[in-house]
Amino acid sequence: MPEFNWPESDRRWRIGKHRTRVDGPDKSCGAAEFTYDVKLFGMLYARMLPCPHARARVISVDTSAAEAMKGVHAVRVIQGPGTEIKWAADDIVAVAAETEEIAGDAVNAIKVDYEVLEHFVFEEHLDKAPEVNPAQEQTTGEPAQAFSDAKAQSEGYYGCGVVSHACHESHGHVAHWTDEEHLTVFSSTQAVTGLVGQFSEALEIPAANVRIICQNMGGGFGSKFSADRWGIECARLARQTKRPVKLMLERGPELQIAGGRPSTFARVKTAVDADGNLTGWDSKSWGTGGPSGTGSPPLPYVFEVPNRKHQHSSVPANIGPSRAWRAPNHPQACFVTMTALEDMAATIEMDPLDFFLKNISLTGVRAESYAEELKLGAQMMGWKRKWKPRGQNGDGPVKRGLGLSLHTWGGRGHQSNCEVLIHPDGSAEARVASQDLGTGTRTVIATVLAETFGLRVRDVTVRIGDSRFPASGASGGSTTVGGVSSSTRRGAINALEILLQKVAPELGVAPEELEAVRGRIRVKASPNRYLTWKQATGQLGVNPISAAGSNPGPGKLIDSGVAGIQMADVSVDIETGITKINKMVAIQDCGLIIDMLTAKSQVYGALTMGISYALCEERIMDPVTGRLLNDDMEFYKLPGIGDIGDLIVHMMTGPGYDERGVIGLGEPPVISPGAAISNAVANAIGVRVPYLPLTPDRVLEALEKGGAA
Repeated sequence: MPEFNWPESDRRWRIGKHRTRVDGPDKSCGAAEFTYDVKLFGMLYARMLPCPHARARVISVDTSAAEAMKGVHAVRVIQGPGTEIKWAADDIVAVAAETEEIAGDAVNAIKVDYEVLEHFVFEEHLDKAPEVNPAQEQTTGEPAQAFSDAKAQSEGYYGCGVVSHACHESHGHVAHWTDEEHLTVFSSTQAVTGLVGQFSEALEIPAANVRIICQNMGGGFGSKFSADRWGIECARLARQTKRPVKLMLERGPELQIAGGRPSTFARVKTAVDADGNLTGWDSKSWGTGGPSGTGSPPLPYVFEVPNRKHQHSSVPANIGPSRAWRAPNHPQACFVTMTALEDMAATIEMDPLDFFLKNISLTGVRAESYAEELKLGAQMMGWKRKWKPRGQNGDGPVKRGLGLSLHTWGGRGHQSNCEVLIHPDGSAEARVASQDLGTGTRTVIATVLAETFGLRVRDVTVRIGDSRFPASGASGGSTTVGGVSSSTRRGAINALEILLQKVAPELGVAPEELEAVRGRIRVKASPNRYLTWKQATGQLGVNPISAAGSNPGPGKLIDSGVAGIQMADVSVDIETGITKINKMVAIQDCGLIIDMLTAKSQVYGALTMGISYALCEERIMDPVTGRLLNDDMEFYKLPGIGDIGDLIVHMMTGPGYDERGVIGLGEPPVISPGAAISNAVANAIGVRVPYLPLTPDRVLEALEKGGAA
């Protein structure tokens, strides 16, 4: 059994370097095909009729006018008379037609009668919710005694609303029946392997008859694990019409029903002793993610306060269902916790950097990492030179402030299988069903394969995004990089072992005395005795080597649990309420880094996304109609390049980090921006803006209520 470990640091020729993505040229020039780009011969276009009410019962559905229209090939009633609809924009009828325009006209011709029922879409104030699921309560230590003995206490109210996933490529599929029993689906998905079973079960055909393809996709963020009702209906329309059918959501439904991060609101009390040690925590939180409510955010976050009590209430609401959104529950918990702790630091007139460092032991096993990262971040931000207490940030209308935050995540790799092939002509390839969300999965696999074989990255081929390849887990929870790098490494080592056994007689040594380095198979003790890679693979005759690798498996290749910190420098105009990001510093560890450029890109992207939900993003629901008011990209605001500011990213590497193995990075750096930016705004203007996003009206309202410092 070969040893499955990563090369030592002085023997890594490809791993850890700054490497441009292998699919970069295709994406840059527009050659990469996304699901939205798929156009098959004879393809029809599907549209869905949405319900206009947040809660209603379907009384009758009349599709006769749509069915009679020229160019309409199929009309399917999805939710017929008697069905209760629980959120606006839910699907009622599906139509397939020759063009999108005809499909749209057909949808508009359908008549549906509803019994409109009472609805509820907004839960900022818990006492206004008509239904609340039983509260979950957790208590550790003696919180009442801690508050009784406290030298100082702080109390605050904090909240962040529902955020849409806002994927640039909307949800959707192209379904094509190659015969009556075999289905191929081009999907914009985070779960190529997982969708096979979903289509198979719904359509009652063997899983072996379903093929899912996703060569490229434009964002998911946790919202694209499911085939969804519209995906299944797309396949049914294709079966009914015997023609390929494309169904991609329009922007309105995409923002309303295709994924939302749940809201969280909380009242928090904290307590410290005379030395500034955090001794008590008491929080009551609530939130919604749709009809099923929401899970409990992990409060307090990161800091294990010795005496703590937390109560969370889940509030059902008539909005589109929630879906995982990069680090589920963590951004909300981080925002509530870090803002409450920064408010405590202000209460006792202590620099929050000093306050966090003083209490860093409460962060547990990663305390040393957090302390190191905070100190490094403070140097990069110039914290001690720039920071001033609240209310001491100048006399003009523009105030400048600093804020910080801590975060964590797991990131252990998912179940993944990889087939590695070495061909007689010297070419090498890896085959994995895993999808690339745009985060560099192809590049990671290629780097691991090239490292193991001693080849250049451009000399290997990666084939992914097809369910005919070895099964691999869904891309969620920051598990992809660990899963695919581990399975690829194991498969590549197994393949290399076979090659070394083939060529060892030619070099007159045992296979274990050989190594693959820089395009050669050479004798370890005598590097001048070697075969070139092509000479070595030429020994294979006509049969390629095929070897499998899987994760989990033997050997320490991956780990979980990371620490990260972020700091924000902002300017706030107290006359207009506009917040501007001057600079953000992100310090992050993720174990062994396969491609440094890709890793940093993940953090840059997360910071951009974090700035977006901190300053702009929020679903605005009309409580009267129950409909989403900002259901397009004109009013569902995302930041432009001028809103981002200067982003500084530093990855923690070397001893103490690399030997842990690979850990996922997709989630952690998106957790802290909301808290860090909110703390910086509070520091700048002297009062807390209690809600995200930090829109100008909320800043001005906070100043009016709290008084300009």
